[in-house]
Amino acid sequence: MKSSAVVIESPKTDSRIFAHTRWDALPVLAAIFHSVYSFGMFYLFPRVPVWMMLILGFIYSVSISWNINGISHNFIHNPYFRSPLLNRLFSILESITVGFSQIFYECIHMQHHKGNADRPGEKGDTVDWISIYKHGHDGDAEHPLKYTFLSFFREDPKTVYRELKRKNPRDAFWGVTELALFVSTFVILGVLNWRYICFLVPFWYLGHCLSYLNGYYRHYGGNPDEPLAWGVSSYDKLYNWLWFFNGYHAEHHFRPKVHWTRMQVLRDQIVEQQRAAGVRVIKPPHALAFLDPDLPTLKQNSRQKSHGRWNLKSARVQGGAN
Repeated sequence: MKSSAVVIESPKTDSRIFAHTRWDALPVLAAIFHSVYSFGMFYLFPRVPVWMMLILGFIYSVSISWNINGISHNFIHNPYFRSPLLNRLFSILESITVGFSQIFYECIHMQHHKGNADRPGEKGDTVDWISIYKHGHDGDAEHPLKYTFLSFFREDPKTVYRELKRKNPRDAFWGVTELALFVSTFVILGVLNWRYICFLVPFWYLGHCLSYLNGYYRHYGGNPDEPLAWGVSSYDKLYNWLWFFNGYHAEHHFRPKVHWTRMQVLRDQIVEQQRAAGVRVIKPPHALAFLDPDLPTLKQNSRQKSHGRWNLKSARVQGGAN
């Protein structure tokens, strides 16, 4: 099925603030709450017991993945505000909160959509810089633990900067500015309380690892050769409400510009075609996909690839959202 055959009406609003719908106030407020929470940890650090800070630190890690894959991700495809200034300020807020440039993330993510978790070509490279197959062997996906914990160190800001500068020097400037602001924030926190920054950095790293874990299972078991099945979806209701419909990932890769509030409508239109294409659906949220009872092993996934059998029981589209 061609994407042009699917028509999804974009949400419209008469709001002077929001570009698409007033529902975007939810991810905006969530981003503000996340930022307040992050700085609140600094205030609480000398005032609460260590065991409580450990709990808060783990929540902080999960919240980084939650923000990146829900709030920041939707902002890339459908900026929330009419005002370019508000979008710029929100991008800076996100950069400081999650500890990485939103503009750099957008560049990496759009490259991801160009490759759609592709396998290495003849020269051993992938179009998608963060493809789960990039560091695998014989066309197989990389082991999830390696992908989760090593991808952070494989990020190449120089490559991202060059790509941004090639496309738009202004974006490159603002991307570097966002990096400088988030690093400066960490430095200031470290100067004010060096013990706190030593406490924070491991949880910050873990948060980005959890984001990569989430990304891994959004494509593991998918079919990089079939556009309808590029992604793997989860229709767990609580997960999608909290993660702003991040679970509809096969649908998202098929139509990246569809607003997060319209993902169920998109799925309703293409569900039969998805079933025919063997779109993989998992029961738990993506970050917990290793608990899915039908999760194929790496060897099983390899056999499916080599024999062209993607439409197995574990990969079939379920009849409806859970």
